[in-house]
This record gives sequence, structure tokens and C-alpha cells, in this order.
Amino acid sequence: MALIVIGVVVLLALAAVVLMGTARRRAGTGQLSRETRRADASAPPAAAVPDTVESATPVPVGDNAPVRYEPVDEDELGVTRRQFFNRGILTGLSLAVAGFGGAALAFLWPSGAGGTSGKINVGSVADVEKELAKKIPFYNATAQVYIQAYPKQDVKKAAKVYPSTITAGMAQGYVALYQKCPHLGCRVPWCQTSQWFECPCHGSKYNRVGEKRGGPAPRGMDRFPLAVTGGSIFVDKSAGAIQGPPIGTDTTGQGQEGAPCV
Repeated sequence: MALIVIGVVVLLALAAVVLMGTARRRAGTGQLSRETRRADASAPPAAAVPDTVESATPVPVGDNAPVRYEPVDEDELGVTRRQFFNRGILTGLSLAVAGFGGAALAFLWPSGAGGTSGKINVGSVADVEKELAKKIPFYNATAQVYIQAYPKQDVKKAAKVYPSTITAGMAQGYVALYQKCPHLGCRVPWCQTSQWFECPCHGSKYNRVGEKRGGPAPRGMDRFPLAVTGGSIFVDKSAGAIQGPPIGTDTTGQGQEGAPCV
């Protein structure tokens, strides 16, 4: 996180330097350089021609007379092509820096457990079992959870690690796992070959019931209480996510079943 903050500060500083340099160049447009002014000051003055002496070269008159130079009014000239491109480049650079800074701040800003609270009907037991039969966890986007089967024979072992709010759902055969990795918040996808949850961001891995098996994550996947009522599964998000089990927890003994995805 500290590296990202330093990167944002460096980019903002570079953008400020570019803006100041461009403004200085624009301010100096149309002015003589220091070397030119020095050369003009050291040059001897031109000899004055007396008014009584007529030039040997005839001066054209009438239609052939030289046209007197009149400086162009800036309001009439409008925006030059150079000014247009300079302003476009500065605008694009400013938008890019602002977008990168906003994305970095959004990434670093702590987020809650999800966009929905309260008890959510994630689906019927029949739909959940249909997915679980394919050895795929049932996913609900509204609740941002995976519904995974939990072996009822391992509930006694789980009771030594998990709170009763979680083991109550395990006793009914299910566990609701929060989709975000407890390391830095990336969404953890399911790997069909290994039958584990594997985070693509930094390589954290979790077994079928969300217990950590590897990577930099500080604990297992966070989870929510659930209950089976009237043939449907309800996930309770009113109290927020419950932290996952500590490192080393392995209540089911499920190992990696195939090639990893990460």
C-alpha cells in the first residue's frame, strides 16, 4: 500500500512540473532570447542618414507601395494550433493523473462487507444442490457469497474453531463464504481442477470450506451465518462478515485434488 501511495505522489509531482514548464514556455513565446538581447546591445548603432540626402533606391508608390505591418489582434486570431494541442495534452494528462489517483485511493480505502445487508434469500436448496452436484460452489451476486457444502461429520471438529453462529449453518450442511480475499480484497474465484478457492491477485489458496492452505492471506475466508428455511437458504449479513479461521485450521482434511489454477 505504501508503494502505491508513493507512486501517486510522484505522478502528481511530475504532472505539476510539466504544467509549470509548459506555462513558462507559453509565457516566453514571442520574447527575444537572452543571447539575442545581448547581441543587440553589443552591436554598434547604425549610421544615421541625413534627412536631406535622398536614397538612391526609388521607393514604390501607389499599388506597389509596401504594406505597413499591423500586429494581429489576439481576440481576432483566436486559439492557435499550437495552443490547441498544448491545452489538449495538458487536459489529457490531468485526466489521466486524476483517474489513476482516484483508482488508487479507492483501492486503499477500506470497504465494508458488501453492498447489501440483512437476511438475503440466496436461492432454493434444490438450485444450490444442483450446482454442488457438479462440484461447483453456488454463487449469489447479490449477497456476494459462495454457498459451499460442509460435511456434517466434521461439525464437532469445527465447533472448536468457529463460533456457534457459523456452526449452526454447518450442522445444516452448508457454509456461506464471503467472495473477497482477506488479504487485499480481491474476489477469489473457484478452481475446478484443484477444488480449491485460489486468489489470482497474490496467490492465496483456500480449501473447499474456505480454510487457508497457502499464500499471504492472514486467515481463512470470511463468512456469514446462514439458515435453511422453507426450502431456501438465507444468508444473514446484518452483523457483517465474521472473520475466517486462523492459519493452520483444517477441519475437513481436504487436500488439493488436481492442478492449481494459480
